[in-house]
Amino acid sequence: MAFPERFSNLPDYAFPRLRKLLDTHEPGGEPLAMSIGEPRHPIPDFVGPILQKHLAEFGRYPPNEGSPGLLAAVAGWLKLRYGAEIGPDRIMVLNGTREGLFDACMALCPEVKNGRQPIVLMPNPFYQVYSAAALSVGAEPVYVPATAATGFLPDYRALPPDILDRTALVYLCSPANPQGSVASRDYLADLLNLGEKHGFTLLVDECYSEIWRDHAPVGALQVADETSADPERVAVFHSLSKRSNLAGLRSGFVASGPEAIARFRQLRSYGGAPVPLPVQHVSEKAWSDEAHVEANRALYQEKFAIADKIFAGVQGYQGPEGGFFLWLPVDDGEKAALKLWRDTGVRVLPGAYLAREVGGHNPGKGYIRVAMVAPKEEMRRGLSKLRDCLYG
Repeated sequence: MAFPERFSNLPDYAFPRLRKLLDTHEPGGEPLAMSIGEPRHPIPDFVGPILQKHLAEFGRYPPNEGSPGLLAAVAGWLKLRYGAEIGPDRIMVLNGTREGLFDACMALCPEVKNGRQPIVLMPNPFYQVYSAAALSVGAEPVYVPATAATGFLPDYRALPPDILDRTALVYLCSPANPQGSVASRDYLADLLNLGEKHGFTLLVDECYSEIWRDHAPVGALQVADETSADPERVAVFHSLSKRSNLAGLRSGFVASGPEAIARFRQLRSYGGAPVPLPVQHVSEKAWSDEAHVEANRALYQEKFAIADKIFAGVQGYQGPEGGFFLWLPVDDGEKAALKLWRDTGVRVLPGAYLAREVGGHNPGKGYIRVAMVAPKEEMRRGLSKLRDCLYG
């Protein structure tokens, strides 16, 4: 039987690779998971009652783009959070951001760019769906280093013109997964200008936008509005997974220009799965309520302070500006993760599993990613074990 070649060069996904690395070894203590970004803070109190109230609506086909109430709630949140005036025709509800981030290439990437194979740019390290999305449409993924030297954000402006002229789409994550860096207003404005000059669309993964240390991160729609950029040049992706601790709800949205959203909706109508109506009712409430978000953010801000104290004096330590990951420097991420597991039972992710080797160098090799999602005291215990094992 013949199979497609397009995904043949993809490595195993990060977590199966982690299981292969660790699971043939006994943990050196009670296992403590700090590898996966699955929030363990309480879910909002309103989730259960709303689901119960609308339980019978699991028997109905949901609207493709999202219910009018949910679209209005999202538009209201975008206005409140970013000052952006976005109508319902510029929003589509998603089964979590992964769906939209993958479908963006199918919906928006042309078959040819300036007579050649299109390029999709992405940071390196990165959320792994970006590369699979590019390969699915026959585009060439180009991995751009996001290292300490570039402030842990990709320097797309430094790429040669022949690469930029072939670029159709550009992925960016802010706050970044895994490094926690935040794109500034000037960074986003420069990137939007670069998109206008070279004719590409910016895809901004903002699913960690509501978890921040000192200041709310600026949003790409906000900057696009301030700079009068073409709304078709930017698409943003948001989720309730981190904001509301509802990873299993699988609910998010994409917002962009009317033409881009029309293409997303057309693709969804042929091959997608709309979000169930009871889930949409919960989502409508979640986007309309800030109290639970503020309480959640306060818990993470306490965790930032705990991490800063535990790793004070550790060379190369840099607390995140946003998100809930620590990006910790080590000599070798795989060796460090294996030692930590065998000596303490703390489970973390080697940074190399989130990146690609380019020119013989993997920018994640000298790091581990640590998720600060466990309850506070459990997290404190895990970070203390990690420090003593790897930096003591």
